[in-house]
Order: sequence, then C-alpha cells, then structure tokens
Amino acid sequence: MFCTALSYICMRILGVGPDGGQDNACARARKWILDHGSVTHMPSWGKTWLSILGVFDWCGANPMPPEFWILPSFLPMHPAKMWCYCRMVYMPMSYLYGKRFVGPITPLIEQLREELYLQPYNEIKWKKIRHLCAPEDLYYPHPLIQDLMWDSMYICTEPLLTRWPFNKLVRERALQVTMKHIHYEDENSRYITIGCVEKVLCMLACWAEEPNSDYFKKHLARIPDYLWVAEDGMKMQSFGSQEWDTGFAIQALLASNLTDEIEPVLKRGHDFIKKSQVKDNPSGDFKKMYRHISKGSWTFSDQDHGWQVSDCTAEGLKCCLLMSMLPPEIVGEKMEPQQLYDAVNVLLSLQSKNGGLAAWEPAGAQEWLEMLNPTEFFADIVIEHEYVECTASAIHALVLFKKLYPGHRKKEIENFIPNAIRYLENIQMPDGSWYGNWGVCFTYGSWFALGGLAAAGKTYTNCLAVRKGVEFLLRTQRENGGWGESYKSCPDKRYVPLEEGRSNLVHTAWALMGLIHAGQAERDPMPLHRAAKLIINSQLEDGDFPQQEITGVFMKNCMLHYAAYRNIYPLWALAEYRKRVPLA
Repeated sequence: MFCTALSYICMRILGVGPDGGQDNACARARKWILDHGSVTHMPSWGKTWLSILGVFDWCGANPMPPEFWILPSFLPMHPAKMWCYCRMVYMPMSYLYGKRFVGPITPLIEQLREELYLQPYNEIKWKKIRHLCAPEDLYYPHPLIQDLMWDSMYICTEPLLTRWPFNKLVRERALQVTMKHIHYEDENSRYITIGCVEKVLCMLACWAEEPNSDYFKKHLARIPDYLWVAEDGMKMQSFGSQEWDTGFAIQALLASNLTDEIEPVLKRGHDFIKKSQVKDNPSGDFKKMYRHISKGSWTFSDQDHGWQVSDCTAEGLKCCLLMSMLPPEIVGEKMEPQQLYDAVNVLLSLQSKNGGLAAWEPAGAQEWLEMLNPTEFFADIVIEHEYVECTASAIHALVLFKKLYPGHRKKEIENFIPNAIRYLENIQMPDGSWYGNWGVCFTYGSWFALGGLAAAGKTYTNCLAVRKGVEFLLRTQRENGGWGESYKSCPDKRYVPLEEGRSNLVHTAWALMGLIHAGQAERDPMPLHRAAKLIINSQLEDGDFPQQEITGVFMKNCMLHYAAYRNIYPLWALAEYRKRVPLA
C-alpha cells in the first residue's frame, strides 16, 4: 500500500491523468488501492506524508509529539538511547506533526481525496483508522501495549498540549528545541542528512519554519547528491555508497596482483579514501546533541556526510594500511599515523560488552524498547544493535593494524579481538550460517564471519564455528557450481534459495571467498573450481558481468541495489582464487 499509493500520487503530481500511464498504470494502481481498503490502510509513514500533502487528516495519525525532544535524559525512551536512523526520521516528523503542517489544498489534492478513498472524504472517522494497516505492509505488528500508549496520548496528552496555556508553555518550546536539533544535524552533514527519508523531511521542516531561509536553500543545493540517472530513468537513491564501494573495489584490485598495470587507478582510489576520512567530531557539545565521536571514521558515502559507520571505517582503515605497504610512487603517499590512530579509536569505541560492534553509535539501550517500534514495515529499528559484518570488518582491520603498528593501544586491541571472535561464534545460526544485515543474506553474513575468524587465526581445524560455516556453504552450493539466495531470506530470517536452481554471481563470489578464507583449497578444491568456472564463463565480452538479482538490504525489509557489486565481487573472488587455490 505504501509504495503503490505514493507512486500513484507521484504520477498524478507529474501530470498523468487518473486513468493514464503505461498500460493504464494509474487506473490499475487505484483499483488495487481501493480493493485493499483505500489509503486509510496506509502504514504510519504513509499517513504522515499524506497528512502533509493534505490528502489525509493528521487526526488519523498516531501522535508524534515534539515534546519527546525535551524529555529528561534519565528516561529509558529518551532520544539519546534511540538508533540514529529512527531518531533522525522522527525528529522532523515530530516537528511537522507538532505544527500540523499541511500544504496548499489545490484542485489536484481535492481530486486525490476523491480518488483514493471508498467513502466521501468529509465522512471519514479519522480517529478510528489510526491503527489500520494493509496486511501487505505489516511486517512488524504493533503489540497491544504500544497501541494503548498511542491511544492514551491521542485521547489525553494531545488535547492538552494543543490548547492554551500548554500550547504556549510546552509545545512551542518543544518545537523550538526540535528545530534546533534539525539544524544541528543539517549543518553537521552539510545538508545531506543521514539518508534520503530524513533528507526530504528535514528540508520540508526547514521550509515550514521559514520558506525563504538559508537553511532551506542549503538543502536545495544538496538534492543532486541523491539523484541517480539509471538505464531506465532518474531515481532518488538512499544516499551515495562511494566510500563503501571504493573500499571493496580497491581491495579487489589489490588482490589481482596487477598493480603495475593499474597504477593510476590505485593512486586515485587511495587519494579518494584518504580525503574521505572524517577529520573532526560533530561540532560543539555533540554529546548533548546525542552524537558520538566521528573523528577518524569513514562514512558510507563521503566526508561531507559526517556520519561514522564502523564497517566503513574498518574497510577504509584496511585499504590505507594495505596501500602503506606498497611503494608511494605507485599508490601515493601513505596516510599519517595519527589519522590511522583516530580510526582505531572509533572502532574501539563501538564494541559492546558482548564483543560485537554496533554500526553507527554504541549499543546498550534496553531491548524492550523495540516494543515501541512505531513503524509497521521495519523491525529492530528503535535501538542500536551489533552486527556480524561490522564485527568481522573490524577484526580484519585491527589484526592488520596491530601487525604494522604493534605498539599503539596494544592491550585494548588484544582484548578487542578475542571478544569479537566470541561474538561471531555466539551469533552463528544452528545451520552454521550467519545472518547478514546489509546484504542477501546468510551467504553474505557467512562470507564476513569466516573472513573475520580467519584473520584472527581461526581455522577449520581449531574452530567449530568455521567448520559449521564451511558445511553450510558447501551444502547450499547449486548444481552449476554457484550460489543463489533469495531476498526473502532477509525478512523471513531463514535461508531461502533462488527459484529454479538459479545462481547469482555476487552470491557465488561471496561464498567462494568465504570458503577460501576457511582453507577449503587444502581439503577439497573442487567446489572452488566449480564456482570459479561459473564466474569466468558468465563474464560478458566487454569485461562486464551481468546484472542479476538484488543483493543489498537495509533493516531486513528494504532491498537495495548496488550497481557496482556485479563487477567488484566476481573480480575479487577470481583474484583470491588465482592467488590461493592451486590448479594442479
């Protein structure tokens, strides 16, 4: 419902008639929407956007009070304890909700009010539809206690906060504090914000505050960062993955042992990675603004973005360390030691007591807060968690750092690595796999985990987790020698193979590298030969590899397309195969 209704509205805004579009797209979409209960069954984020547009009434949405941002810090549901993405989404949402902001009611809005409901707009009982959600959108059903909380706020709290004197004494102050946080986050991300959902909401909040403000104009200047012209038209991407892709591409190229032939490429890539490191912490008293240290980190995209990510930092650090081992006339000057130390500091700061690494900020909030997850199509988004990929990447980076800089924070790193190993061993699934959080899915997680364990000295002989991981990968190899996993593994949290025995080259590359890490070449190289043969025979005449099924994911239920993966990982896997698998 969420995507269908928003796509329908976008087509209508772009000038397509109610029965227009390719193959009667609008008419078919509208029929689907009405057949599934109308937009009264939109999930909460959809209700918010439709309320802003004027196609819905704010009375039909659950409360998002801006007073949340002035709560005392000792409360367990304080914003500082929230996962950063959740915090960044509901910050501008709560501001817009608190102002009950609605755009101009144009003739098109009036038409949409007629087209998207099963009954006349002015007869809808808004308070009765707050909890409605189409089954197709309902990945995380709200527990009863959460619905009771929303009902209590709707019936008791909101009527008070929107009337004198509380609307002056409390709500206005809450709106001011909320906007202060919005401006702070905007400035510290150079108006990129943390992601695409947050970007448009923060930009709209700035416009709602003052349409002619410099804040809004600065937002407009960063819209192109999100636009991506693909083969089939213009898209708005989640946000750039420049640093993430470059880090893996550089490692793939280095593994190829073609250094002399690709010297300019390595030098430019190295230069980009060095320049992309975040040089400062967030401005001012960043802890008061619920931010963590970022100096020395790498982001998912580029330096402007400003949001530290542990696995991006680990991969950036690893690239700089690998480059420092090569002649500077080939790859450029190596990074200064202090900058490497800053990166190590970020990684050490993000390890939890269980040994795992959080992605953006230290984990540690109480798990029961997930019961208050206000979204319907995401799970585990209220607090920060630890992740197998972040933990494994950090092991890789710190093992190499310890080898090259053995005296820096030696004891802390020596404590870090065994704790991280323990975390990887403890979260292994019963079938021997690891659940991947940012790629599809168990194949991806297993590649990271086996690589991290191998970097720390764990082998098939001395580690049960490695043996179980190898058995999982060997068991899921397809008849054609490849691996192929459905995106459905991510939301279902169980391994789901691709239909009809299909393989995916990116999945095959991940599995091939995982097995190589685990020493499969010394035991039985035949599975590796079969996988390499499939990758080699699948390459196109121009050197490209075919684009196949989607391979990225965000928070279990949002699939992401990484256009560069189809070339990075097959190249990397073949490079590792060529180096480490005997052909005799």
